[in-house]
Amino acid sequence: MMRKNKGVFEIGDIVSVIDDPITGSIVAIDDGEVVLETEDGFEMTFLVSEVVRVQSGEMILPSYEEVHKNLQHKEVYKKKPKRPVSKPKERNAPPMEVDLHIHKLIKSTKGMTNHDMVTLQLDTAKRQLDFAISKRIPKVVFIHGVGQGVLKEELKYLFGRYDNVRISDADYKKYGLGAMELYIIQNPK
Repeated sequence: MMRKNKGVFEIGDIVSVIDDPITGSIVAIDDGEVVLETEDGFEMTFLVSEVVRVQSGEMILPSYEEVHKNLQHKEVYKKKPKRPVSKPKERNAPPMEVDLHIHKLIKSTKGMTNHDMVTLQLDTAKRQLDFAISKRIPKVVFIHGVGQGVLKEELKYLFGRYDNVRISDADYKKYGLGAMELYIIQNPK
């Protein structure tokens, strides 16, 4: 098979589109594009790299190198650059944890009443919450323990006085029933 002007088309050449069952005669050539008049009489524009010349119903088959080069230029086969996948910060950042068990706060409870212990725990909780708000920490988990539920109720009352705080139970799998999670709304309206 003989190739006529390898890769160069002329007006009047019969060409076929590589990816579509379209065949037609070239009616115009303009800057890397060819305009075909299909067998049905429609005019369609294609890139030169998207068509092959046909002679007497038999296609002139392009070489492997030509096919490979044309495929590399097509959008479908262009490799998209891999960019790092960024995950939302909130899921990755562990919440700030504040353990309010009395033995974690002081060495000895000797001489302290129950009221003194709860007051110390509440003061610690308020101080830590104010710190988290000032440092724009979005989530804080307060570990209060199970016990009688006195500290839990006092904490709910304390946190209820803040407008920009939403209270929920902390992750049961991790903390059990003895913890609450606070979500701090950063830009209250």
